[in-house]
Amino acid sequence: MTEAAIEKEKKELTKQYKELLRISYRTLSKEDKKLIRSAFDVAVDAHKDQRRKSGEAYIFHPIAVAKIVASEIGLDATSIVAALLHDVVEDTTYTLTDIERMFGPTVARIVDGLTKIDAMSYDGEISLQAENFRKMLLTLNEDIRVIIIKIADRLHNMQTMESMPENKQVKIASETLYIYAPLAHRIGLYNIKNELEDLGLKYTEPEVYYDILSKIKESKEEQDLYIKTFSKTIKNSLDAERFDYTIKGRPKSIFSIRLKMQNQNVGFDEVYDKFAVRICYESSLESEKFLAWKIYSMVTDHFRPNPIRLRDWISSPKSTGYEALHITVMGPKGRWVEVQIRSNRMNEIAEKGYAAHYKYKSNEKDEGGLDDWLNKLQDTLENSDISAVDFVEEFKLNLYAKEIFVFTPKGDLYSLSKGSSALDFAFHIHTEVGLHTRGTKVNGKLVPLSQELKSGDQVEVITSEKAKPSANWLVYANSPRARSKIKSSLKEEKKQIAAEGKVILTRKLKSLKIALDEKTVNQLVVFFKVKTSLDLFYRVGAGIIDNPKLKDFASTRSNVLMSFIKNRIRKPSNPDEINNEEITEKLDQLVFGKEEGKLDYKLANCCNPIPGDNVFGFVTVSEGVKVHKLNCPNAIQMQSNYNYRIITSKWVDSSQRDFKSELKISGIDTIGLVNEVTKVISTNLHIDMKSVHFDSNDGLFKGTIIVIVKNKSILDNLVKKIKNITGIDKVTRV
Repeated sequence: MTEAAIEKEKKELTKQYKELLRISYRTLSKEDKKLIRSAFDVAVDAHKDQRRKSGEAYIFHPIAVAKIVASEIGLDATSIVAALLHDVVEDTTYTLTDIERMFGPTVARIVDGLTKIDAMSYDGEISLQAENFRKMLLTLNEDIRVIIIKIADRLHNMQTMESMPENKQVKIASETLYIYAPLAHRIGLYNIKNELEDLGLKYTEPEVYYDILSKIKESKEEQDLYIKTFSKTIKNSLDAERFDYTIKGRPKSIFSIRLKMQNQNVGFDEVYDKFAVRICYESSLESEKFLAWKIYSMVTDHFRPNPIRLRDWISSPKSTGYEALHITVMGPKGRWVEVQIRSNRMNEIAEKGYAAHYKYKSNEKDEGGLDDWLNKLQDTLENSDISAVDFVEEFKLNLYAKEIFVFTPKGDLYSLSKGSSALDFAFHIHTEVGLHTRGTKVNGKLVPLSQELKSGDQVEVITSEKAKPSANWLVYANSPRARSKIKSSLKEEKKQIAAEGKVILTRKLKSLKIALDEKTVNQLVVFFKVKTSLDLFYRVGAGIIDNPKLKDFASTRSNVLMSFIKNRIRKPSNPDEINNEEITEKLDQLVFGKEEGKLDYKLANCCNPIPGDNVFGFVTVSEGVKVHKLNCPNAIQMQSNYNYRIITSKWVDSSQRDFKSELKISGIDTIGLVNEVTKVISTNLHIDMKSVHFDSNDGLFKGTIIVIVKNKSILDNLVKKIKNITGIDKVTRV
């Protein structure tokens, strides 16, 4: 580089530093400025020999990230310092100890969190996006600022991607649309979310992006004139009432217009609400709500509102802290116009999210909805059994989830994700309430646990100490919190049944003159083709492995021993590993959707799933349903772009499934007979009774019972016990 170029770069650095201090949203003290200056000097020194792909000095990247953090997100001096230093530990000779010594433990912790996200290795078998997403969320419980600075870092990378190779551009843009934009949305950074989505579209679907951009530019003049005419009518009324306000049109983002075109299957010209009018007014905190509704009244005096498009987020703010009144009105020329009404305080929170929320809080520690969200995150994060892809599946939906508001019988208000069931609400109240839910009432009426809740519903949860989760609950629950707790409970129940099974197995083998030692357990595992000793004991406890099967084992024990030795020679000693044929034999059915129905399908060639793999169904245009592994190389792309074509699917072990069975009973009618029958069923732990119906006629009776059982041997045993009741003549299975 020439001396002139070096001098020019130095001048630009000084200019950028001054601008960083000038545009900061927070008021910076002398100590803050001193700390920022030190961080600036360390960053300049650390990155002095580094250049970006574009040829620009690398130091301009951390400065740009710090500027986004300071002005667009509005974080404090600590965050600005961490943003300046975010790549220092990863890319230069400075260590975390150096950072802690110079800037203190908080800055060091944030920098460490940012470094961890990039530095952790990942298993090539799983999606990089899914693994990164999980790592990022794991840093949340350390400091929320980690994730916010990471979003700012991603925004600047997206703004400066021109010089990168095309394949890298597409990869980074896809990751941005899949993870970072939803995260920005969830934290309440709506402006950044819109920019990330637009930039993501620019690199993933450039033709679509530039086509919509050119059409927006073409219609801009006509649109500006329309907004001016529309606003003039409202302005006259607001001026007459002496409001201190601003009113301006805001075009919808390119990404949201494209989404509307896709969802509504229409062209650009047919998307009716391509812009919104925003009215921001000055007000004291006490008068905000009153003035918002006063402005609403003025707008609707001139333009007819669409009654189903009213959104009141002032009375019930979103959990991100967002407050506003949204109405859609019929404007001139018969066009719908969205009008957003916000106080200046609400507008700051909408634009700065987390940071502005703090500015208006008297208690700095009150994190409101954000804190609630972080607490909910912990439930999913603490579930160490869940794979990275499952984690994304369970959690990503909640990032963009719209909210509903429901009430308890006492009138307490709760915010839930749209699509939440009555069972989700029970777990939202408290884990123990959820685990012991016996039934739910919505607006005073008993409803199924799967009932989808709507805003304004009053929900009552009926609990019982005896109630406990069943596998069906996973179909009724949609929230990650509820699903995680149900899975843990089912796992715990399986362990209990296995413990009982071990005692039963010891007793039964003793009668067959066989001792239950490690060698026998290994032989049984091989003989019954199960994966672990836990599976073996569970099947005994659940009655799947019964006396006749154990007698078969005893009679062929010498053959089993040989088989066991061969298996040990053939296979590694890891008990978790299992031969493909054994998996195929054990997991023999592929079922689709919540109803677990059977469909015709083909296995995808790109990932070749086998029974036992985590899979999903993808509805193709010409080849019906194709089944892919969840960690298929194409999974992220399909789930991101064609979510509406995805069907949940899984391999099921028919020996562990619950089956519905209908029994017809007939006999002589005697007092207490129905009670006897139900007693036999209810005392059996592995049978769930769904319905009972009895008709009596001239001393004879006929009855129908529907039960849920795990397998045929349990059902056969039940039939035998019912037949033994005095007065029963016939018991037949329909």
